[in-house]
Amino acid sequence: MRQLDSSYYMFSVALNEALEHRRQGHLSKSYLAVCVTPDLATRLAGNLCAVLRALAGHAKHYGTVPVTLPLDAENFLGAREQRTARMSDLLSKVLLTQRSQFLHKINALDEMVSNLGRDFRIAVENLTMGGSAKPGAEWQIIDAAHYDLNTCLRETIVVLKSFFVVLENDQVAPFQRAVRTQIQASEPPRPFGDRFMRARRMASVGGE
Repeated sequence: MRQLDSSYYMFSVALNEALEHRRQGHLSKSYLAVCVTPDLATRLAGNLCAVLRALAGHAKHYGTVPVTLPLDAENFLGAREQRTARMSDLLSKVLLTQRSQFLHKINALDEMVSNLGRDFRIAVENLTMGGSAKPGAEWQIIDAAHYDLNTCLRETIVVLKSFFVVLENDQVAPFQRAVRTQIQASEPPRPFGDRFMRARRMASVGGE
């Protein structure tokens, strides 16, 4: 859990710096600051998905599942995430077993995190590479994705704590190995910051 909190803290601090520059009207500084956030968002999303997939795999193999509450749409900003949360709430009323409810929530969070990480990266790329005609809309996507990633993180931590309560001692080591395997399996894309700086240098040379 410390690794998840650390990943979020680095991501959030960097993004808040970019947002603060934008609020003060320092657009160039905001673009420079935001260009480091996609890699941090990708790291956070990768760590979250690794934990969620390890939880799902462990539950399927060992049958270890805690009691879980459905997702609440009011805790999310994005329309897609709200729809997913409402579906989670609806299905929790018709799914008959604790195992199926747990797995559905885990899968819903995994899907949310993957989509949010991708959307965040695309929005920053559109913003900083000049591919957006409406920069304000990209900033809104960035802000909402940040908020909803935080919600997914908090939901995952709650699930993880509940999971540890019912986890047998002899299952701790296999679960830890599963998380490490999932983290290693998620290969991050090429660093965004490097591409951003190269693009700026090329634009500078082209304008000389």
